Amino acid sequence: MKIIEVIADSSHHDTIVDIAKQQQVEDFWFTQKNEDGRIAAQLLVSPENRQKVLDALQTVLHNADNYRVLIIPLDTALPKPAEIKTEPLSEEQLKEEKEKEKERKSAALMNTREEILVQVEKDAQLNNNFILLVILSAIVAAIGLLENNLAVIVGAMVIAPLLGPNIAFSLGASLGEKQLVIESLKAILAGIIIAIFFSIGIGLIWPGDFDSLELMSRTDVAYSGTAIALASGAAASLSLVSGTSSVLVGVMVAVALMPPAVTIGLMLSIGEYNHALGAALLLAVNIVCINLSSKLVFLFRGIKPRIWLDAHRAKQSRLLYIAIWIVMLALLFVTIYFRHRTQG
Repeated sequence: MKIIEVIADSSHHDTIVDIAKQQQVEDFWFTQKNEDGRIAAQLLVSPENRQKVLDALQTVLHNADNYRVLIIPLDTALPKPAEIKTEPLSEEQLKEEKEKEKERKSAALMNTREEILVQVEKDAQLNNNFILLVILSAIVAAIGLLENNLAVIVGAMVIAPLLGPNIAFSLGASLGEKQLVIESLKAILAGIIIAIFFSIGIGLIWPGDFDSLELMSRTDVAYSGTAIALASGAAASLSLVSGTSSVLVGVMVAVALMPPAVTIGLMLSIGEYNHALGAALLLAVNIVCINLSSKLVFLFRGIKPRIWLDAHRAKQSRLLYIAIWIVMLALLFVTIYFRHRTQG
């Protein structure tokens, strides 16, 4: 459970009480009116009702002045709902209670739309920190690839500055957040361009060979890599929806975006354009698969805008985006097929 704190004009007192009762929050209480005429209401909300309560509050207060809605994490609340004494239940009531318990457990694994957006927006910003992470990751990946050092390559994967903007791009399209889509797209393009140009520079000054196994393995793409990228993109999206951030480290390693981007630059630096094209195909497949699987996860988990009209528009654009990504993946498959056939 979490506490949703509402700071608003005292005239909204009764409205907040009505919302608390309609949404069957676990408990709620108010503070005294401040000097500015506002009150603070705190609502103890179960996971399955959190999004409904937030939507109801925003619908009522969106035109109000000087209001705040805060989501406060809560480690423990006693007594637990199951420990609260109730009257004996009939068999039918017990069955309904079990169904509600299943819903509660499922909802407990989901963050609200607003919580997901806050997490994702931080990773979509094209700022000095993002650029520095891209440069550092490119350096680590380039050295690992050139020296055939898998441990160093994994280190570059864990930094993973390009994964966040891709998930943000997918979420922005699902919610119809045009600004988030634009910002994340800028970050993706800038990150890839910086990584490629930086790795070209590393390649030009590298005194050794460019034939390591790890490097050459990024110059081609196998169909099995598509399944890995799809599964990893879905896992990354689920980790955001459910709040299980520990999953992300495994995702970063499984679907690597930086090593193929760096491979493009290294191969361009020595004039190996065919190998650079292979690395570009690998990077494109990973990006398409991450976005496609992320969109499908957001679709099936019901991540959509609050307002009905926006939700309707976002659904149309979401289906269009999914169709576009599927077509792009099919085109990449055809390209890979003819590439393998020509080389074979």
